[in-house]
Amino acid sequence: MKLVDGQCVLVTGASGFIGKHLVARLIARGCRVSCLVRATAQADDLRAAGATLCIGDVNDRAGVARALAAAEARVVFHVAGLVRALHHDDFMQVNAQGFATVAAASAAQVVRPVLVLISSLAAAGPSGAAPKQESDPPLPVSAYGHSKLAGEQAAGRFAGMLPITIVRPCIVFGPGDAGTFELFKPIARSGVHVVHGHGDRRVSLIGVADLVECIVLAAESGERLVPDGSGRGIYFASAEDLSYRELGSALGRALGRERVRIVSLPGWVLRLIGAGGELVSRIRRQPVWVGSDKVSELLAGSWTCSSEKARRELGWSPDAPLAQRLRETAQWYRDTRWL
Repeated sequence: MKLVDGQCVLVTGASGFIGKHLVARLIARGCRVSCLVRATAQADDLRAAGATLCIGDVNDRAGVARALAAAEARVVFHVAGLVRALHHDDFMQVNAQGFATVAAASAAQVVRPVLVLISSLAAAGPSGAAPKQESDPPLPVSAYGHSKLAGEQAAGRFAGMLPITIVRPCIVFGPGDAGTFELFKPIARSGVHVVHGHGDRRVSLIGVADLVECIVLAAESGERLVPDGSGRGIYFASAEDLSYRELGSALGRALGRERVRIVSLPGWVLRLIGAGGELVSRIRRQPVWVGSDKVSELLAGSWTCSSEKARRELGWSPDAPLAQRLRETAQWYRDTRWL
């Protein structure tokens, strides 16, 4: 199945960072794009781009069913999810139960759509010395990771009813991303990049433009999920790996800084920072980017994954090197006066 002119698709989480880029890519391909968005979402730019808005929530099965029917969707991209939360239960409610609701509504359609779940490397857990592969047993270490794995497990329960493919991105960055902005900001302002220990643990990264192309290819020609632990129907999406030290230098070059000062902090200090973030979150009643859950991931080791399967089976590869994607992102932050 090719996503070409006139193909009807539904995107959940379309008002988020990855969702907006995916919608733009699908519209550029000529797809008829409908977006399931909450009533409070800022979605005027989606409508202006040519998408049709369907107001609803991923935990409301009736609302999801109405959106599916209105969209006449043949492909559903489930991008909706929480990356920050005030309470750990919120992760499960959205990242696990939300997907189960969308899957159940999709399975009840007369013509059942292809369902693509955007999960996360966090569901698989840290990699250790060798990059994670799809067949490796998942070992999440954070509440966020456990919730994304629970979403994948829900996908497994529907695998016999629907054609489902899972894409697990690593660290995603690009124009509009508020998460990796927190890495760019201290380097731009003071030339400082914080690492844990020696900073030699490694992370995989991917630009959002390259990720959305991988997602589209997975919908068109990806394996469909088989819930047997083999990894069939799952694809990791990553472009390049860097150590935390190398990442700081790469961000500095993207920002035009010749030198970046690497500041190493011990684990106990990072845990204090995470606890402080949790306290601020509770006082403000608003989730922060760096809390105890995120620090747990940071201290767990390397976070790398192999995209060899996606390259081999989908014919996917990044359209630009990592350094270029980082420069594009830094320039966007400047153009929009985030920096």
